[in-house]
Amino acid sequence: MKSTTAPRATSSDPAVAGPAPRSSGFGRRGPRHGPADRAGGGIRRQLPTSPWLFAAPGLLIVGAFSLYPFLSTLINSFTDRRTLVAGEFVGLANFAELLDDEMFWIGLRNSTLYVVGVVPALVLLPLLLALLVQRQIPGITFFRSAFYTPVVASIVVVGLIWVWMLDDRGLVNSLLEIVGVGKIGFLSDQWLLLMSAMAVTVWKGLGYYMIIYLAALANVPRELHEAAAVDGAGAVRRFVTVTMPAVRSTMVLVGALSSVAAFKVFSEVYLMAGPTGGPAGEDTTLVMLVQRVGTGLSGRVGYASAISVVVFVVTVALMLLVLRADRKEDA
Repeated sequence: MKSTTAPRATSSDPAVAGPAPRSSGFGRRGPRHGPADRAGGGIRRQLPTSPWLFAAPGLLIVGAFSLYPFLSTLINSFTDRRTLVAGEFVGLANFAELLDDEMFWIGLRNSTLYVVGVVPALVLLPLLLALLVQRQIPGITFFRSAFYTPVVASIVVVGLIWVWMLDDRGLVNSLLEIVGVGKIGFLSDQWLLLMSAMAVTVWKGLGYYMIIYLAALANVPRELHEAAAVDGAGAVRRFVTVTMPAVRSTMVLVGALSSVAAFKVFSEVYLMAGPTGGPAGEDTTLVMLVQRVGTGLSGRVGYASAISVVVFVVTVALMLLVLRADRKEDA
């Protein structure tokens, strides 16, 4: 006899389990959006040009004030263009003329001497200054600010102050007369004028490179100095064997930056020597020569552009030389 008992309903039966729970919209592929969500802006597709729109202002500034002038100078260096004349293509004639131009060699000599005189001082002196102001002692913040003040001061103001101090009737010569030494022609002698300009560059750049060294010294482990002190190393030996190797990469950076800036020096020498470049133009630098040759109604823009190209090539060569020397030390 067959049983008439009805089968038991399970929770899997839709009739018993009731309506299925409402999905939250989250699954293995993330939230699901209906047509209304998409129409209301729930998902907005990013255009492929959006990043370029954000970068466009910066790219326009770089292109207008860096890339275009560079390309224009490079093109003009192969022409005989003047200020009011378009000029024609002359090939390498401007560069060939440089070889016979005495003022070009004088400018190259002075720019090279400027690098030789300024770079070692700007690599070592800011490091020593950073070591002094790194100590946490009362009033050290004042000295840090005082050493950094020349960096934010206008180079025109700084140059005029030094001209007034080093003039024949200035403060320095007045003090020298009081002590019986006599006047020294800081601004009238060819070599003293160039060295005075170097001193201004070093004095103004000390604070800037000091900040860079302070950031590097903060990453030097104190344990290295303590271990060297335990081994009997004095302050000088710790500086040579611990501090300098620890900040060597920063010293390379400072050397590269100061080399480029020194070779392209203009303001210091121009303010102290005048537009003529000192006695008989013997203190003229390459950038001063570019300004003198390429400006005015009859300025030789093509020839000045050729000098600018030489300055660019030399500065790039200086940076590559410094970086190559650093790689050899690493090897």
